[in-house]
Amino acid sequence: MFVLAIDTSSAAVSAAVVEVDDGGEARTMAQSITLDARAHGERLAPNIESCLQRSGVRVADVSAVVAGLGPGPFTGLRVGLVTAAVFAELRGIPTYGVCSLDGIAGVLDEPDLLVAADARRREVYWARYHDGVRVEGPQVGTPADLSEHLKAADLAGGVTAMTGSGARLYADVLGYRLLDVDHPEPRALVQVAAEWVLARAESQALTPLYLRRPDAVEPGATKTVTA
Repeated sequence: MFVLAIDTSSAAVSAAVVEVDDGGEARTMAQSITLDARAHGERLAPNIESCLQRSGVRVADVSAVVAGLGPGPFTGLRVGLVTAAVFAELRGIPTYGVCSLDGIAGVLDEPDLLVAADARRREVYWARYHDGVRVEGPQVGTPADLSEHLKAADLAGGVTAMTGSGARLYADVLGYRLLDVDHPEPRALVQVAAEWVLARAESQALTPLYLRRPDAVEPGATKTVTA
């Protein structure tokens, strides 16, 4: 089955056509990733078109859409989720949402991993994983608070490595072995959702993981937080 994967939770504008085989293994047919935090609206549609062309997969052959739900900045995240929802609605196919941090953790074979993405405002979005399974998070906070949290919960010694743009930016505060994966990988997102895809499970609402108020709010507008 062919799946369109989309993630705009980070500076990477990511799209991919991924095949899920009968055994539930996800394989990238083609992907297009643009590293530009201000180009989500400009680059996502061309990246999707490029992936479809290079993979040789027709739009009519796409069976599902998997989208990264964040956490991430309000504007960029919204571009990806709206695009995913519209594509799926026009095709009459289901959408499945996956925490974008899972798309980072899924690239690595690390027993106890901390994923921390840059959340701006001197904060990070973070989650903790054991054998590839998320056991805590996603949450948002300062690197110092995260470090203290892990120490207070007696978890600091259980983290074997860290990765993500936030881990790189605040490596001196967090202090764990740094791995080189900064952005969600589309194939890894689809791997998380592979069971739903194969089962043709009911479509899921693509509810964004903002975790905090948007950086920019219209004057006088009510501020809401979706978690």
